[in-house]
Amino acid sequence: MAVRKICVFPGDGIGKEVMREALAVLKELEGLSDRCRFETEEELVGGAAIDEHKVPLTDRGLSLARSSDAILLGAVGGPKWDDLPFEVRPERGLLALRRELDMYANLRPAKVFAPLIDASPLRREIVEGIDLMVIRELTGGLYFGKPRGIQMIDGVETGINTEVYTRPEIERVARVGFDMARKKGGRLTSVDKSNVLESSVLWRRVVTGIGAKEYPDVPLSHILVDNCAMQLVRNPRQFDVMVMSNLFGDILTDEASMITGSIGMLPSASLGGKVAMYEPIHGTAPDIEGKGIANPLAMILSAGMMLKYSFDMLREAAWIEGAVEQVLADGYRTADIWREGGGTKVGTVEMGERVREAVRKISQKG
Repeated sequence: MAVRKICVFPGDGIGKEVMREALAVLKELEGLSDRCRFETEEELVGGAAIDEHKVPLTDRGLSLARSSDAILLGAVGGPKWDDLPFEVRPERGLLALRRELDMYANLRPAKVFAPLIDASPLRREIVEGIDLMVIRELTGGLYFGKPRGIQMIDGVETGINTEVYTRPEIERVARVGFDMARKKGGRLTSVDKSNVLESSVLWRRVVTGIGAKEYPDVPLSHILVDNCAMQLVRNPRQFDVMVMSNLFGDILTDEASMITGSIGMLPSASLGGKVAMYEPIHGTAPDIEGKGIANPLAMILSAGMMLKYSFDMLREAAWIEGAVEQVLADGYRTADIWREGGGTKVGTVEMGERVREAVRKISQKG
């Protein structure tokens, strides 16, 4: 039986709470599957690391991440650290992990679970059946380009960020998008702002070239980011697999999360380097920290993505997704997805318990 070493960064805020439930699901799987045993080791990142070590990511934390088979991360940041210098804020720890481990492709699925259709702010006929995958370039673009910073220019305080993309950076994330579309038997939509940004002109040119040369069997279309934002609300089912820059992916996946009903439902996977990282796309939600009401499903689904993409445990990953679907079908809801008269409201711990119970039942069916 293979032993998988997992680096665990609970992070800040509700990150610690939802992480406990995801790890409990993995522990449950150890007794149900003959293919897995998980060895976990925790380290601090983000605000927790700043409080303890004065830096958002320690050398030990980065070393542990490098030596692991996969990384699970809760969430980082919060208003407690907003007054710190920009270069040492909690989010810099997360960006450092992505950069140092070369996690250049961020996979963010946006799926509407049938029992949650009515939780979406959009009409049922618009959102029913949505199952799209957004691939966000993760180590380039505006978040990493130089020059950057705040400085005085001609006596005026000026904030500077630079959008930079090279051909190799675009090529490799485009291939991830084309491969995903090919596996799904679907189409790829590339999102850019080529009517204004030179970086997007290159982006569109490179993606088009890769498609024509290496993936002629995969239908490709291009869309401007502002139109894409509108179309995600108007007709999200027109999209299948989408690939986009770091900034556009950050914004549009939050939009997609609300279409599905709650940002608390969306997992993600950051791939590309030797080690992949899995995390929910939601934040630390400090306003509900410690109240026991956070939704752990995105974190649990992120653990499921880890089983699928890092460990090739497709059966067990399917158990987790099926368990989440079953729990929702049974009417259990955390506060973010609960509506008056729309099910039984439960807290973080009980939702985790319900998922584990459903995993046990599904596993018994094979």
